[in-house]
Amino acid sequence: MMLIDTSVWISFLRKDDDDLLDLLKSYLKKNEVYTVSAVFGELFQGVRNRRERGILEMIWSSLPKIDEQNLFIEAGHLSNRYKLYAKGVGLIDCYLLAACFENDLALWTLDKKLQKAFDLVNLQGLPK
Repeated sequence: MMLIDTSVWISFLRKDDDDLLDLLKSYLKKNEVYTVSAVFGELFQGVRNRRERGILEMIWSSLPKIDEQNLFIEAGHLSNRYKLYAKGVGLIDCYLLAACFENDLALWTLDKKLQKAFDLVNLQGLPK
């Protein structure tokens, strides 16, 4: 099971990479993709027309969502604990990290800073 970052969704929707397109389609067919509102909030922010909005609404409504209660609080804790703000990792990205670690999900991102932050937290582990 995995959480897909906005960067991957953008590449998927633009059909930038055939391999990425095929791989994400296969994960979607197997119901292995979860999402959070922050990712789709970012995607909706960039919508240019009704057609794009409709596609995003269809995808959003079809995906399983994780419980987001207190996720921003945990994101703030992660950011502070690992000094992620000093590494250029914003609160939305910390939100995605918190979603992954709170729900035992892998993260698929094209964002190098976010991937480094995920690896750092994953390597050091969450304090009990």
